[in-house]
Amino acid sequence: MWFKNLRFFRLHPDWDAEHIDDAIASQAFTPGSSQDPVSIGWAPVQENADLVHRVNGQILLCVKAEKKLLPTTVVNQIARARAKDKEAEQGYKVGRKQMKELKEDLITELLPRAFSIERLTHIWIDPENRWLAVDAAAAATADEVMGLLAKTFTLFPALPVYTELAPTTAMTGWLAQAEAPYPFSIDQDAELRASGDSRAVIRYARHSLDNEEIRHHISQGKQCTRLALTWADKISFVLSDGLEIKRLAATDLLTSTQDPHYEDEAQAFDAAFFLMCSELNHLLQELLNALGGEKAEA
Repeated sequence: MWFKNLRFFRLHPDWDAEHIDDAIASQAFTPGSSQDPVSIGWAPVQENADLVHRVNGQILLCVKAEKKLLPTTVVNQIARARAKDKEAEQGYKVGRKQMKELKEDLITELLPRAFSIERLTHIWIDPENRWLAVDAAAAATADEVMGLLAKTFTLFPALPVYTELAPTTAMTGWLAQAEAPYPFSIDQDAELRASGDSRAVIRYARHSLDNEEIRHHISQGKQCTRLALTWADKISFVLSDGLEIKRLAATDLLTSTQDPHYEDEAQAFDAAFFLMCSELNHLLQELLNALGGEKAEA
């Protein structure tokens, strides 16, 4: 159990996990009706498991979202065909209001027959070190999770993290010096963006970042907005200018420390999850240190 992305927050200082089971159960996932385009709620992390999964004080939650696929292009295509029939029937052109009503009726008709897709998004909560992290690459997915958290808990548990150094400022400096603060090392992917009217973007992939070309771009005013890093030779990731972690992956050095002998899959799952929690806690603390420390507010 390893997250692939990390949008991380601080737990609200007044939030605790004492009544988390009842709160989560109140918003458990239930399939929507034939007319519900989206259904979202809490689901077990593993089959036949509790909604709140605990491992040595660490908490793992799962958000299940079910969406019906009804492409706008399909609705518009059928609506145009029906509008022509309507025009022939009534003898005059279909107006905006009538077209809007036609589309609404069409959506009501088609939703029960639409295909559904299911998405699972995991949340890690560390009550001791006060972390809440969401495994979401897309902002829209993260917003869905934040919305469910707001519905579930009276006190919203997630507070944004602010650092003394903006990630863009820090990453640009690291690239200019061709060195990141210990125990981080720079890998081979980066994105540089120009400010001002040009909005030029330069992306490097699997490319050495220790060269004069990059330093020239920086001297011309471009700033680093994405940078691939490795922490302590254990975890590789890409840091964004929004303090988001993407493409999170454990290196062979870390995975080789795991005991391959477990009685069942559940034990292996819990061991991997706890290892992830332990290592990510250290990574996040040291990342904040590398960014000048944590600020109380923006």
